[in-house]
Amino acid sequence: MLNCLRLSQQAVLTTILTAGISTIRISPAQSQILPEVWATVGSVDDLISYGAGVRFAGVGLEVGTGEEGATGGDILTFLSFPIVSPYLGLGYYSGDESVAYSGGVHVTVGSLVIGGGYHSIRGVNGQLGFKL
Repeated sequence: MLNCLRLSQQAVLTTILTAGISTIRISPAQSQILPEVWATVGSVDDLISYGAGVRFAGVGLEVGTGEEGATGGDILTFLSFPIVSPYLGLGYYSGDESVAYSGGVHVTVGSLVIGGGYHSIRGVNGQLGFKL
């Protein structure tokens, strides 16, 4: 009778591994699933530039105005770490320089977002925002 309940060693190991793997929760970090919004103010050639942005799941969109009334938008890609999130962006703006590039960092403290960066058309800028 006991021979009927006999399991192979491979079947036992497979069962244990499957049970162990199924208990692991694979979910995105909290910083990646909450949307984030911010406003940005910068300076280029003694002119003030403005912008606003939104980020969700590691991708962002930022719109703004810069030098000589150039307006446009950027697509941003974030590297999501628990507190600090560096980003790179590429955008299109009206004016003489139509292609723009940007880079910077966002620091998250609770639901507050503080950042800084450089934009090829809007200059050096600071960012302040929050997570929804």
